[in-house]
Amino acid sequence: MTDEHPQPQTDSATLARSQERSDAIEADLAVHPERYRMLTGDRPTGNLHIGHYFGSLANRVRLQNLGIESFILVADYQVIYDRDGVGDLKASVDSVLADYLAIGLDPARSTIFTHSSIPALNQLILPFLALVTDSELRRNPTVKDELANLTRPMSGLMLTFPVHQAADILFCRANLVPVGKDQLPHIEVTRTIARRFDERYGRAVPDAPVFPQADALLSATPLLLGMDGHKMSKSRGNTIEIGMDADTTARIIKRAVTDADRHITFDPANRPEVSNLVQLAALCQGREPTDVAAELGDAGGGGLKALVTEAVNEYLAPIRERRATFAADPAELRRVLAEGNARANEIAESTLADVRTAMQMDY
Repeated sequence: MTDEHPQPQTDSATLARSQERSDAIEADLAVHPERYRMLTGDRPTGNLHIGHYFGSLANRVRLQNLGIESFILVADYQVIYDRDGVGDLKASVDSVLADYLAIGLDPARSTIFTHSSIPALNQLILPFLALVTDSELRRNPTVKDELANLTRPMSGLMLTFPVHQAADILFCRANLVPVGKDQLPHIEVTRTIARRFDERYGRAVPDAPVFPQADALLSATPLLLGMDGHKMSKSRGNTIEIGMDADTTARIIKRAVTDADRHITFDPANRPEVSNLVQLAALCQGREPTDVAAELGDAGGGGLKALVTEAVNEYLAPIRERRATFAADPAELRRVLAEGNARANEIAESTLADVRTAMQMDY
């Protein structure tokens, strides 16, 4: 799942174990896709951008096309974690839906749904909250970061954010969650809740726990920076949106930060801004960044930006054409969402029934 909240790095030993497990799963996906059910999603707080695309969206389509049963969450309730209002939420949800369909997510193979439309999912949060302590929640990296940086008191909703994410994953009994390395603590909370539920309340049927142990599928795509050299973020306005037109894309790339050295190299540690643009061109062209840099040679920042502009606009052109078609048909977007919500509700109600049986609340 995507997460806009910065988090400290996971310790090296845990990361190594997680990477080893992720690599084993990756090798098994093409052989046994039927073993997996994936859950991921986005907060509809603005238009999705190219960082979302290469960091997560393209991989979702890949997994869907491998035959992995996929659940894609439009996390509308997450909009109010750290905000006083929702803004033009309907427009934001429609924008996300148009992006999803344009990049190749197929509603026949991927269940696309919204938080607020799945009551049984949200009802799971109550028993889950009983399985974690206040101190455990406050140790979560996302919560710790919010506590350290908020200029006002943290909401109860933000404090319990890790439990909400666990409910997102477990309501559909997902066992695969594509994430970046910084989100591993959220997967661990989910695994802890699933295990503690089994230990405390038991099982709806004798031979299987109610919830599986979810695994992280770690992204192999390097993190893209924004055009200002900082973290790519909708709130910073430093992104290239999937739905932008070609001229706007060109203007944004023209403002991108580079350096004074005309010789282009791929050196992320010492030349992060230049290397970020080289990486973006390489991703769009399906090439190695070192080859892109070598081809540019002494082209300078101007030559680099010209190449990136051409590569990005050429790559996104067919996606943008499809997106415009979907965005012009809100009735179709609503139909897709209604079907996804119906499917997600059916599964959530089945899961909640098993939860109530295990908790001896099925009366």
